[in-house]
Amino acid sequence: MANILIIDDSPTDVRVFTTLLERAGHQVVAVSTAEDGIERVRADLPDLVIMDVIMPGMNGFQATRTLTRDPATAVVPIVMITTKSMETDRVWGLRQGAKAFITKPVNEKELLACINDLLPSKT
Repeated sequence: MANILIIDDSPTDVRVFTTLLERAGHQVVAVSTAEDGIERVRADLPDLVIMDVIMPGMNGFQATRTLTRDPATAVVPIVMITTKSMETDRVWGLRQGAKAFITKPVNEKELLACINDLLPSKT
């Protein structure tokens, strides 16, 4: 269905999201740092990115801003998924260019609905 890149340093979260997305028919690739994620997006232009916020080195807010401000990668929608649940975090994530901001623990139906809304139609 779609090629989705997960950028998250938690092996547990990556496994959970990968299982959920593959079960829904998506192809999934995961990297554990924002820097690797930026390189991967530039190289592969996935259909969608799932971005964690709290990571070592560059955080998800910075990576999202980098990707959405680059004309070559700005077309790739980013869904931020994080434990940061303050309204200011959500607003900041969206201001960096994320198309959606979801807090953990993630509701499976909510995540899949969000992804389906953001994916370009294949008609």
